[in-house]
Amino acid sequence: MRKSIFAIAALMVWSLPAQAEGVLGWLEEHAASSGSLSDKQEVQADAAALLTLEPGENEMYAKPSPDGRYLLTVSSKGKQTWVSRRYVENGDPASVVTEDAHAFDSVNWRDSGHVYFLSDRAGGLGLWEKISDGEGMQRRLMDMRGSFTEPVLLPDGSVVAVHLSNTTPSGKHQSGGHVRSDDFDNWTLAGYRSELVRIDANGGTRTLGEGVNPALSPDGKWIVYSMPVGRSYHLFRMHPDGSELIQITDARSVDVQPSWSPDGKWIVFTSNREHADMRNKKASNWDIWAIDATGRNLTQLTMDEARDGGARVGTDGRVYFHSDRKVDKELAKGRDVSRAQQGFHIWTLPLPLAAATGS
Repeated sequence: MRKSIFAIAALMVWSLPAQAEGVLGWLEEHAASSGSLSDKQEVQADAAALLTLEPGENEMYAKPSPDGRYLLTVSSKGKQTWVSRRYVENGDPASVVTEDAHAFDSVNWRDSGHVYFLSDRAGGLGLWEKISDGEGMQRRLMDMRGSFTEPVLLPDGSVVAVHLSNTTPSGKHQSGGHVRSDDFDNWTLAGYRSELVRIDANGGTRTLGEGVNPALSPDGKWIVYSMPVGRSYHLFRMHPDGSELIQITDARSVDVQPSWSPDGKWIVFTSNREHADMRNKKASNWDIWAIDATGRNLTQLTMDEARDGGARVGTDGRVYFHSDRKVDKELAKGRDVSRAQQGFHIWTLPLPLAAATGS
């Protein structure tokens, strides 16, 4: 979406200079030698490639499976919305996972063959598990009394989730399904205060602090999340028990939707920091950025006038994100789509900061 001192990083990922000490050294060398752009006409396009495109359909919030074979996406067409499982290699749909409205902002991989999500199918909100192909039995993992979203299942069976507290007494809770005016923004909900809570396997609940968009590190030792501070949102990380709170970003911007690289060294996130309008978020430019877990080596990954968000990194070292950038006629024709309607689709590009698992 906009200027960046790392605009060529994605194009050069496979040709790092030998004198740099790995990827980190290469990034530091280029950070020191690159100047910032001051004219929009100088902005270079990123190297993102279109992955999903279905007639009249939107695809958002891609989540790669641990084995790298599939993506989960929240897909919609007209008034219908569902969670879809798709092939990573070409973006084609493989199966419908669920049409449960509470799953749209809560579904995640438990392992390569199972997913978990929130549902009120048994008369009250709970965390449920099912096979990722959408078939077979479903099992309730935890009864969750209250208003919750974005659950993160921990290795010990406890859960870190976002608890929504109604700040308007006359209002009604509407956390399930598409209640926001804009599905791109999954970090604010008018009339509600968002707090991170930990729910133990025995049902005990403890508030960890204000925040949204939690994501568990690959080793299970850290939760990265976004915390509102005035009009800004900053990234923080802490242990799942709430200890050792560390601030990662600090700018007059909205930094949200963080997730980890498979090696746990990098965090990718959505931000308007390149052109932030703190009073009118619709006037901001939204891009995908990356930063290391210590809060250093901030890098802009996408540069386009459209809105890019919801980034996740697969085990193949690629970033998967949704964007409403324009799909031209030739690109649509190559997907056997006569005309691509304006909307969100999944795009992908190499992550220059971290390769596949184990790098």
